[in-house]
Formats: sequence, structure tokens, C-alpha cells
Amino acid sequence: MTIQSYISQHRARFLEEWASLIRIPSVSCQPEHQEDMLRCAQRWQQLLLQAGCQQVDILPSKGNPFVFGSYRCPNPSPSTQTILIYGHYDVMPVEPLEQWKSNPWEPDIRSGRLYARGADDDKGQTMIQVKAFEYMVAEGEMNHHIKFILEGEEEIGSPSLEAFISEHKDLLACDTILVSDTSMIGKDTPSLTTGLRGLAYWQVEVEGPNRDLHSGHFGGAVKNPIQALCEMLSQVIDPQTGRILIPGFYDDVLPIPEEERAMIAQIPFNQQRYNEAIGIDQECGEEGYSTLERNSCRPSFDICGIWGGYTGEGSKTVLPSKAFAKISCRLVANQDHHRISQSMVDYLTRIAPAGVRVKVTPMHGGSGYVCPIDLPAYRAAEKGMTEAFGVRPLAARRGGSIPIIADFERILGVKTVLMGFGLEQNAIHSPNESMDLEVWEKGIIAVTQMYRNW
Repeated sequence: MTIQSYISQHRARFLEEWASLIRIPSVSCQPEHQEDMLRCAQRWQQLLLQAGCQQVDILPSKGNPFVFGSYRCPNPSPSTQTILIYGHYDVMPVEPLEQWKSNPWEPDIRSGRLYARGADDDKGQTMIQVKAFEYMVAEGEMNHHIKFILEGEEEIGSPSLEAFISEHKDLLACDTILVSDTSMIGKDTPSLTTGLRGLAYWQVEVEGPNRDLHSGHFGGAVKNPIQALCEMLSQVIDPQTGRILIPGFYDDVLPIPEEERAMIAQIPFNQQRYNEAIGIDQECGEEGYSTLERNSCRPSFDICGIWGGYTGEGSKTVLPSKAFAKISCRLVANQDHHRISQSMVDYLTRIAPAGVRVKVTPMHGGSGYVCPIDLPAYRAAEKGMTEAFGVRPLAARRGGSIPIIADFERILGVKTVLMGFGLEQNAIHSPNESMDLEVWEKGIIAVTQMYRNW
């Protein structure tokens, strides 16, 4: 039976199983849903067993439990791989509830889309993987060993995952990790995510006099902490080249492969529309790179917040005693966020002007990730997407961060293929989250064809 026929024959069951997960409000950040987290894990256990896993266990952690399923190919060959499929069963809160057009915990199909919390992120996308697996097992075509690991804390930063991976390295050992929790450029422009940026974040405190001072009595004689802070932050980026001036910052930055730059150039993008959409009249950034390269493949520095002194209504002629800023760097693969974090501390401390005391506090960080596009697993996913969507998927790095992907590589020593099927209009994390049903079914076909090409 073809995969298209299998989907057609079992479509009603597929949708009902998907709905059974959505109806469980597995909101990890709200304590009142603690029992729902276990119920959702147990439901996934049932569905994985029904799909063909030979064993599925619910494993405890410091937080919500993990679901681990496994399938061993009965007739392995020298080309048989062990593939670990990662997903998460927790979802974001649904508030503001009044903005939903239907019950977020009861799937509603309208105009070819399924609306509900978790329709895409990540119950819908994980279901794509499970149904492709089910078909391959049912048809006797699964020639690889498959493992599933589903967590219940992704939406709160996966606080238990790193320790869980370290404690269960043997259980999770694999050749490749496969994740469907990312997006495509568009319904007619499929893509595979080939990179994610890392993150480093700090708070800066600049202290001058021991109290706020009258600007008439002391202005011009005492260093103003806000001015000192601005002077320091203005020395982080070269205004001519857009390059970050922290010593050693680019030492480990890998160049973008020319083949990948060529694929990025094929991504539909209109600079004027981009500027108009966000209300700017001129883009900027590191010289020598396009906007799409700057916001995904190259590191960046941003002042995320700055405050101090009097900001209330009216005027108050005050020279403030303190000034603060929150700053961040998006990092790229191979940059060590711990080293970058310390370099920022050292640099800002060194360039601080006389007359103030500076404290730079690292807050959090994570590593970036790149998937080589010549990786056999990537090539198999690329062929699968091509056969399902009728066009070769573009390689597209994303500017955001998913630190767990770098944790997988660091601890297990394997690469991850990011084969996501979300669309921007799916509105994940927002009211009226949805999934395009045509894309969802094509996703099942794409994963099936990936296995056949692997």
C-alpha cells in the first residue's frame, strides 16, 4: 500500500489520535496542570505502542517524566542506522482565552486547518514522525532501529533534559537525531533548518556617586553613570563595519559554505517589504553579508534594555548614581558561550572610564548549532521533502536558539537533522494556533520517503 493510500484509509483515526493528545492541557509552566503532564505522557505511551514500538517506558526526572520508546529492526544490515526522534508533549498556556475563535483544547477544523493549542508545537509535528514510523513498520519497510524521546518541559527551557541525557547516554545512543519542531519558509517553499544561533546574556551595572546628585551643582564635575554606560556600549560594535569588537570574538566563527550561501540567496525575500513591515527606512549590520545571512548565520550584539536616573513625567535635574543595561549576543556554531560570556565581562570592565565602578553579570546562555548539508541523514531528508512537496527544500538557518540541540551533540556526539513542517501563519504560542492539514500529510510522506532514501 502506498503512503498516500495508507493516510487516506486511516485519516479519521490519525485525526482522532492527534485530538486525544490536544484535549489534554499539558501546560508545563502552570502547576495546576501537573496531573495533565503525566496523563499526556501516558497517552503518548499508548500511541507509540500502537504505532509499532516494541517497548515504551515513562521515565522519571527531576521535573516532568520522559517518554522513551524503542523499535529494533528485525533484519538489520550493515547500512542500518539507529535514529533518535525527539519531540515534546508540553504546550504553552492558552491565555488570552478571549482571543481564541474556538476552544483551544478541542480541535476545530476550518478551511483546511486544524486549530488548537499544540496543533503544531509540538503535538502535531511529533505526530507526523509517529505516523511515518507506523506506516514503515506496518509495511515491513523499516530498516533502521528507532528510538523516541519525548519530554514535558521544552516550553520552560528543558531544565531536566541535560541531566537526563547525561544519565542515560547508553539508552539514547544513536547515529542521528531527528527533530520536527521547526518551521519551513512557506507552504510552497519547503526548507530544512540547517542552523540555530546560540545565546549569551548579561546585565551591566554602572555605579558612580553614592547618591543621586543635583545636576547643576555636580554636572561637569562628576562622571555620569548613564553617560559612562553609553560610552562603553558604543565601543562594542564598529559603526563602520558592524563587527563586534570584543577581543577574540570571531576566533571560532566558521565561514558560511558557498553552497549554503547560494541556497540562502534563493530564499524569497524582499528587502523593501521587510523594512516596511517593521517600520524602518534602512537595514544595517555586518558588512559583506545579506540580511538573511546576518540574522541567521552571523553573530550579533544587541542592547535589550537600558535604564537609570529619572524617567517619570515632567523634569528632574538629577545626575543618577547608577545605570543599568541588559545586553545579549546571538552566537553561531563553534562559539563557546561560556568563553564569549567571560570575554564580554573582561572587555567591559577594561574599557570602563574612570569615576565609575562596573559590574557585569552573566545571566544565561546556550550554544549554536549547524547541520552540514552533505550529511547523509540531511541528504535523505532533502530527498524525502523533494518527493513530498515536488521541489527541493532550501537550506535555511534560523536566528533563534534551541540549546537542547547543542546539548545533544555535546553529550551524545551526534548531529541532529531539523525536519520541521511549521509555517509562520500557524501562530505557535499565540491564540488560534493551527496546522495546515495538507502540509501535515505531506510531512508524513516526506518522513516516509526520507527513510526509504536513508
